[in-house]
Amino acid sequence: MESSLILAFMFVSLIVFMLSGAGLAFVLGAIAFISTILLWGPSALIVAVLNTFETMTSEALMAIPLYVLMASILQKSAIIDALYDAMETWFSRLNGGLAVGTIVICTILAAMTGVVGAAVAAMGILALPSMLSRGYHPQLALGAICAGGTLGILIPPSVVTIVYAITAQISIGKMFSAGIVPGLILAGGYIGYILVRTWINPELAPKPSQFEPLPLREKLAKLKSLILPAFVVFGVLGSIYAGIATPTEAAAVGVLGAALSALITRRLSMPMLSEAATDTLRVTAMILWITIGARAFISVFVATGGADSLLDFVETLEASRWIILGAMVMVLIFLGLFLDEIGIILLCVPVFLPIIGALGFDPLWFGVLFMITAQMAYITPPFGYTLFYLKGVLPEGIGIGQVYRGVMPFFFIQAAVLVLFALFPSLVTWLPEALTQNAR
Repeated sequence: MESSLILAFMFVSLIVFMLSGAGLAFVLGAIAFISTILLWGPSALIVAVLNTFETMTSEALMAIPLYVLMASILQKSAIIDALYDAMETWFSRLNGGLAVGTIVICTILAAMTGVVGAAVAAMGILALPSMLSRGYHPQLALGAICAGGTLGILIPPSVVTIVYAITAQISIGKMFSAGIVPGLILAGGYIGYILVRTWINPELAPKPSQFEPLPLREKLAKLKSLILPAFVVFGVLGSIYAGIATPTEAAAVGVLGAALSALITRRLSMPMLSEAATDTLRVTAMILWITIGARAFISVFVATGGADSLLDFVETLEASRWIILGAMVMVLIFLGLFLDEIGIILLCVPVFLPIIGALGFDPLWFGVLFMITAQMAYITPPFGYTLFYLKGVLPEGIGIGQVYRGVMPFFFIQAAVLVLFALFPSLVTWLPEALTQNAR
C-alpha cells in the first residue's frame, strides 16, 4: 500500500476516533500499529517495542512523577489555606482584592507545584465561597480562579514544560527560565484587568461594609505563611539555576521540601502519603501511556515520509513565515478544544519543530508560545480542563454557562499576551541567555 494512502488513513482515523471520545493514548497506538502492519508487516512492530522501552527508561521523564508527587503532598498540607488567609488579610480592602489575591496565590502555587489542577481545585474550595459571600460577581470570581490556575503550565516547575522540552529535545532548565518572565507578565495582565474592571464598575467586587483593620504587626505576622512556599520554590528553582542539581534531581529536592512542609504543618501521615502516591500513579500513568502512543504514531508518520512532505510543502509556499506561524498557532488552539495539552505536545511538536527551524524561528521562543496556547486550551469552552475542575465545586445556582462567560475576558488577555511575545521574542529569550552567560 502506498505511503500517501497510509498517511491519509492515519489522519482520517485520528480525527474520527478523537471525535468519538476514545482515549487518545489507545487511539494513537492502535493507528500506529495498524499502519505499521499494513506497510511493513507484523515483524516491524519491534520498532514500537523499542520506542516503548526508550520511553520507559528515559531519565528526563523521571522528573514528572516527582513533580506530581510534590504537588500532591503540598495540596494536602494546608499550606494553601494559610496562603489564602494571608492574601485575604492584605487585599480585602482593595477593589477586587480577593480576586487579585487569588491570582497572587495561583502564581505562588504555580511556582510550587507546576500542576494546574491543584490550584484550581484549591481556589474553587477556598476562594470562590469567600468571594461570593462578599458579593463578588460570579463571572469575575470564576474567571479569576480558572485563569489563575492555568499559570502552572507556564511558570516553572511545570510538568507540561518538561514534556515539551523532552519532546523538542531542548534543555529543561532553559525552558524553565524562559517561562518565568512570560508567566509573571500574564499574571500581571490578569491583575490589571481585575483592577481596571472593578474600578470602572465597583459593584462587581464590593468592599466589605464592615471592616476592622488589623494592626500592622498582625498583618505582617500573616506573611509567615509565605515562608514554606518560598522554601520549596527556592529549593527547586534555586538548585537548578545555581547549577547544583539537574531539573530531575531538583524534583527530588522539591518532594523533600514538600514532605518537610507537611511535617511542619502537622499534616504528614501515612494515609496522606498513600493518597498522594495514588494520585501520582494515576497522573504519571496517563502521561506515559499518551507518550508511548504518540511516539509510535509519530515514528510511523516520519518513516512514511510525512515529515519530509510537510517540510517540502511549507518551503514551496509563498506566504510569509509569520502567516505560517500564525496558522500553526491556530491549529494548536483548535486542537485545544478536543485534546489535553500533553497529547497536543506529543502529537504536534515533532511535526512543527522542523518547520519552525526551517523558518528560522527559535524553538525555545516557540515553546513559550506553545505553552500559552496550552493555557488558552485549558479555559476554552466547551472542553477546557479547568472549567470541569471548577464545575465539581460550584455552589447551587451557578451553572457551567457562567463559568464559560467568566473565562472569556481572560482568554482574550492570553491571546493578547501571545501576540506580545510573538512580536517581541526578546521578552522570552533574554533571561535564559543571561543565565547561560552567567553560568559560563
